[in-house]
Amino acid sequence: MTLRVATTVDSKVRYEIDVTKPYRLDLTVSVLRRLSTNTVDVITPEGEYVRVLDGFRKSVLVRVTQTQPAALTVVIEGCDGPDECAQALAAARRILGVERKLSHFYSAAKGIPWLWPLAVRMRGVKPPRYPTLWEACVNAIVFQQVSLIAASSISRRLILALSSPVRCGGIALYAFPGAEALRVTTDGPLRAAGLSTNKLATLRRVADAILSGSLDEKMLEERPSLDAAMILREIKGIGPWTATVILLRGLARLDVFPMNDSSVARNLVFVAGAAHFDIDAVLTALGPQRGMLYYHLLLARLNARGDIGRASFT
Repeated sequence: MTLRVATTVDSKVRYEIDVTKPYRLDLTVSVLRRLSTNTVDVITPEGEYVRVLDGFRKSVLVRVTQTQPAALTVVIEGCDGPDECAQALAAARRILGVERKLSHFYSAAKGIPWLWPLAVRMRGVKPPRYPTLWEACVNAIVFQQVSLIAASSISRRLILALSSPVRCGGIALYAFPGAEALRVTTDGPLRAAGLSTNKLATLRRVADAILSGSLDEKMLEERPSLDAAMILREIKGIGPWTATVILLRGLARLDVFPMNDSSVARNLVFVAGAAHFDIDAVLTALGPQRGMLYYHLLLARLNARGDIGRASFT
């Protein structure tokens, strides 16, 4: 993958990176953020993707635009030296799935009459990946058994309660709060954000596991998806669906698919219409890239809402 450092001016470093075609930034960010009310993953009215990254000496701002079909421009602001800039760039590449090849998915989708037209329309979406396991866990837990809109509202309030705004061009951006921020916060503000007693308890258990080192990304990366899911499920409050979403969105494991999800079931009916289909046969055909079905179903729903690439509400 080619990388070109174009300019370095006033603590801003501009990179040009090649991406694996087909690639569409608007689609990839749309499935990453879900709704335009997301306060962390922001799309500007000009179509630029903007995110504040935590875990550095100070907040680092990443701006991404798609300059041509096979390249992105990434501008990083606020990094302290080349090592931090490299770390921030690696995070951006991870988040945006720039190197993933999806030939198996497209080949299999051709044989599924109700899926193929959607795959053609959404060609270029890549599987995004949260920058940390913690962020993946929080998102999966918050979105358990509630609607997309309700979960997004809870997530927004949670982030506002735990993270301080970073002003950028007149808008407020928020880094995703770390596990320590949740651990030191009392229940009151977290319950006020809309977290149930059970979800809050699960988040605290996950925070403790990650901060103590008893759960980390490396131990999941080293194992096949089934074994990794079982490790996650050892934490009370993480069931099969939640573990699957963590693997899909946090580790970009495309060999998993969140079954027993009411919104996924509705989206399947929405996309397939009156066409008869056997979901087990569909997942078997999609095989190691079946997780892309989840993202395409989400895109179908977001498209119906007019939320693909919509400028964020900040």
